[in-house]
Amino acid sequence: MKTIGILGGMSWQSTQLYYRLINETVAQRLGGFHSAKIVMVSVDFADIEALQTAGDWSRAGQLLAQAAQQLERAGADCVLLATNTMHKVAEKIEQSINIPFLHIADATGLQLREQNIQRVALLGTAFTMSQGFYKDRLIDRFGLEVIVPNEAQQREIHTIIYEQLVQGLVEASSRETYVSIIETLRDQGAEQVILGCTEIGMLINKDNSPLPVLDTTAVHAQSGVTFALA
Repeated sequence: MKTIGILGGMSWQSTQLYYRLINETVAQRLGGFHSAKIVMVSVDFADIEALQTAGDWSRAGQLLAQAAQQLERAGADCVLLATNTMHKVAEKIEQSINIPFLHIADATGLQLREQNIQRVALLGTAFTMSQGFYKDRLIDRFGLEVIVPNEAQQREIHTIIYEQLVQGLVEASSRETYVSIIETLRDQGAEQVILGCTEIGMLINKDNSPLPVLDTTAVHAQSGVTFALA
């Protein structure tokens, strides 16, 4: 079994989901007393959020590249960046290490391709929904049509993520807001909704979503296990 490196802390709420999902999946696949070999570096999200707000993605990329190098030195055989938004700096991280970087959008695109999904809705932070680093990868590499909420809806989604979910707060009114937005995207022809922020799964799941959901945290964690057990 190879060792999975988790670059987490953005937020720790979602990082703990990665740890649980990876270990549960290894136990399911191997049985017995098996669990995953994992090393983790968890950054202070306050530092990263401040750089996001300032638009200093270069410095944020430097910090995460250094953290990825720590994982490699600790014996990781791959790196999982346990956040969607910070894949904006994925290239800088990849260039800094000599082990595979397992991109969350690739895990997402492969899952959608297997399901023969063509038109998808994307929820996430405002950065993920409005910028091209995530959407364009799905479009260019997997031929998907990606639709996103309007600007007002994007602000609502983003505010709930940062003011509630990353702090572990799950409010019924926020779930209703997300459900309403997903209904709008369904009416625009979306076949499935990508939960493109690793915290959204705390709020939306297959039982309450108007559309089938693809939880990027789950498929990304599974991609790490597949790599580790290959």
